[in-house]
Amino acid sequence: MIKNGKGGGNTITGLYFEGKTDLATFLNEQNDYHVIDDSVYYQNKLVAYIFKKHKFYKYLKKNGVNWKQIISNKILPDDAIYVIINNTLFIIEVKYQQVAGSVDEKLQTCDFKKKQYQKLMSQLNIDVEYIYILNDWFKQPKYKDVLDYIISVRCQYYFNYIPLKKLGLPVPEQ
Repeated sequence: MIKNGKGGGNTITGLYFEGKTDLATFLNEQNDYHVIDDSVYYQNKLVAYIFKKHKFYKYLKKNGVNWKQIISNKILPDDAIYVIINNTLFIIEVKYQQVAGSVDEKLQTCDFKKKQYQKLMSQLNIDVEYIYILNDWFKQPKYKDVLDYIISVRCQYYFNYIPLKKLGLPVPEQ
């Protein structure tokens, strides 16, 4: 774990996640979870909705939000999950890296993107959180400043780990 950061393998509050699949598939593979269309159920109770890429804009349209009047260009989430119980949309960006590349600079965009999502969700009175799920590549010392920045702008990151408890979702027994 990076000093002052988040992360680790605390399987009591979340689940190990390699970033090789999407959130809906991942949740479908967990005990007591099932995802039907974009609806997430835990023990047969509706707990959340998942939106990937353009499906997020279908949700906005269905709820009377015209994104074109609010922001100038679409931003597409890797995954987004609206957790009903805490009225929060979590933008989850998975960054899995094995060699140096353009992802390095993408990590520096979370503040701007979070603010754009906040503008979109404000009409629905839904809070927004922005979370990166990173692999161990980003534990290198050269990422310390970027990881510190992510925290400083009130975004979050976790290593190889989906923080279900933080999202307000139940953690299934393993």
